Amino acid sequence: MYILKGIRNLIYFFFFSSILAVVAYKFIPVYITPLMVIRCVEQASNGETIRMKHHWVPLEEMSPYMPLAVISSEDQNFENHHGFDLDAIEKAVEERKSGKRNRGASTISQQTAKNVFLWPQSSWIRKGFEVYFTTLIELIWGKERIMEVYLNSIEMGDGIYGAEAVAQQHFKSSAEYLSKQQCALIAATLPNPRKFSSKNPSNYMIKRQGWILKQMRYFKKFPSETKD
Repeated sequence: MYILKGIRNLIYFFFFSSILAVVAYKFIPVYITPLMVIRCVEQASNGETIRMKHHWVPLEEMSPYMPLAVISSEDQNFENHHGFDLDAIEKAVEERKSGKRNRGASTISQQTAKNVFLWPQSSWIRKGFEVYFTTLIELIWGKERIMEVYLNSIEMGDGIYGAEAVAQQHFKSSAEYLSKQQCALIAATLPNPRKFSSKNPSNYMIKRQGWILKQMRYFKKFPSETKD
């Protein structure tokens, strides 16, 4: 009886605290995430100097090209779905069954939920929590806040988190003055920002940047005036 009561109270506490955290982060800048802590621990464990560059800036103080670049690169249905791109998930499942290269199906909303509230290692347990937190931030935050948190918290280089930090470290600028080309190059690194560099881009990165710039022609503004 006492064990069941303890489990019930633990579940109640999780739901209450998680909802409270999501509500708080609708208004409070996210200054640190689990991934940032994990990377710092990894660096310390390897005897390296701890590297963590992160500077929170509001969305309106970023280049308008920055959200367009990541939408073009990562999640072209971002403004239309409710956290999960079912078409992308279906295509990913089909490709996996046929033995083709695995397609990434995580939306910007899912990536934001994972970055802010969870750990990076993939598992069914984490995926379950990811669905839960993605649903919460879609309901409570809305698209503009999700984009703002995403662009401030996502890893954009080795020890670099967010648009302002990568602008300062790689372009000697601020996020507000990033050009269309620079934003596309930053977005091009996001599949693996510790392997691909926006500071010293490879030929592959330049090619991917060009593809993203072409896709950006279809996205004129964020948030779109035509969204529901």
